[in-house]
Amino acid sequence: MADMVSQSCELCTGPGGRVLWQSACCRVVRVDDADYPGFCRVIWNAHVREMTDLDAVDRDTLMRVVFAVEAAVRQLFAPDKINLASFGNMVPHLHWHVIPRWADDRHFPEPIWGRVQREDRPPRPVVDDAALIRALAHLE
Repeated sequence: MADMVSQSCELCTGPGGRVLWQSACCRVVRVDDADYPGFCRVIWNAHVREMTDLDAVDRDTLMRVVFAVEAAVRQLFAPDKINLASFGNMVPHLHWHVIPRWADDRHFPEPIWGRVQREDRPPRPVVDDAALIRALAHLE
């Protein structure tokens, strides 16, 4: 059954974004979203559904990576806030969203999946993948 799930899971069969960093256990990908530059996902490589499916060491490893991505996004994009989210409602594969938020972004104060609050798109810092990769290099 697990093998059938893995074959139909988009995070098992594809990267889930542009890969910025990876290890044997997880990867960091950048989500292509013009409204939220710096939006990244931290994806556990093996198909597991919940944080409690991991042992304590793996949970700590995953959260260390999530926090490192948060720190890199804060440093490079200077958002007003970072949203960390682990839903998996549509893709039941363990992953974390690291989303920079600004008080004037399109959805604020709604979540980015909520109703659009304003149509304008204020300019945001332009940070290429190479800069994000350099900011995550210490994870090696």
